[in-house]
Amino acid sequence: MMFVAAVAAILISMILALFRAFMGPTLYDRILSVNMFGTKTVIMISLLGFMMGRPEFLDIALVYALINFISIIGILRFFEYAESDADTNAEKKELKS
Repeated sequence: MMFVAAVAAILISMILALFRAFMGPTLYDRILSVNMFGTKTVIMISLLGFMMGRPEFLDIALVYALINFISIIGILRFFEYAESDADTNAEKKELKS
């Protein structure tokens, strides 16, 4: 019964994270909510593995956590360089005028 309550709580928090990902006012709110969704997914995989008596699910959860971490770092790097390129282009336009 306790595990069912934990799974329900995690599912509710995942729904709220998805809501923030779609409605977030800034890019960083959306990225943070996607990262939180990935973390909740790792917890969900671990909990389900414990409930079903399959410890190999922890390995899957760890791999998923690493993929989640690397993808968030990649997305943040992409937007960091995209913003710096936009700033550089704006400075060039100011210098030309």
